[in-house]
Amino acid sequence: MRLAILAYDQISPFMLSTPLAVFGEPFLASGHRVDVCAGQPRLSATGGLMIEAPFPLEAAREADVLILPGWRNADEIVPTPITSELRAAEGRGAIVVGLCLGAFGLAEAGLLDGRRATTHWARAETFAARYPKVIVDSGALFVDEGRVITSAGVASGLDCCLHLLGRISGVAEANRTARHLVVAPQRAGEQPQLIERPTIGSSVDRRITDVLETLRANPFPAPSLDVLAERAGMSRRSLTRHIRARTGGNLGEWLRRIRLERAQDLLAAGARGLEDVAARCGFPDAQALRTAFRSELGMTPRQWLARQRLD
Repeated sequence: MRLAILAYDQISPFMLSTPLAVFGEPFLASGHRVDVCAGQPRLSATGGLMIEAPFPLEAAREADVLILPGWRNADEIVPTPITSELRAAEGRGAIVVGLCLGAFGLAEAGLLDGRRATTHWARAETFAARYPKVIVDSGALFVDEGRVITSAGVASGLDCCLHLLGRISGVAEANRTARHLVVAPQRAGEQPQLIERPTIGSSVDRRITDVLETLRANPFPAPSLDVLAERAGMSRRSLTRHIRARTGGNLGEWLRRIRLERAQDLLAAGARGLEDVAARCGFPDAQALRTAFRSELGMTPRQWLARQRLD
């Protein structure tokens, strides 16, 4: 598997480093390759930095996955040399990814016409007005349309890249990489971009973290909110409010995602029999597992497994 990352003048070092961090040494050690390609060998970056790109833009034509990490200005049209590479990649069946404002590049190349896509919430209206054929989901963290993937701003690029790593190397490897980077395991793409969060490091934040991490380690029981509230030392109403602020939904929705992550790990590792997988993950039966896959991922377990095997 060969990945190409398109760099450009005045690129954000953070956006460039996002796919490089996720597809790092363990990924390379597995026999994959990651190339940074640009139209010129030496680039200026934001913050006064200079970056040397080891490969020309044309080298991206050999990639199985092409990533455009952001774009320097939503009011500036992404130039033809970049959109041509994006269009050529999609034409040969490669996966094309636009992180943050990189979605503007994919749209300019015509790759998002008739497809769902997202971008940074602050530029979603501009995006929708400029590209009316795109079905803009301004709330999603990332949108996976199979061979075309887009993400919202900055940190959600990590979620998008971890999701892509899960497709390539399996969910277990994506979660291991997330732990190594000290970020949350893959957040669902449908999770909202803007959610209220408690103050970092506060006593309430630590107690909510303890509750959620305990449930993450053992998601089998269906704990009552009253029991959890007593454990956290707060009212049921307060606990519900803080869980919604942390996860973007209610406790049941979050538990379903955690159980689904465990099911994905098992299926990717070769587990057979949906009834057995469902029981090992805390679902009442295989039908409940299928429903969770359709609700969270928009596909059946079999379809999800097929998409993990990239050509």
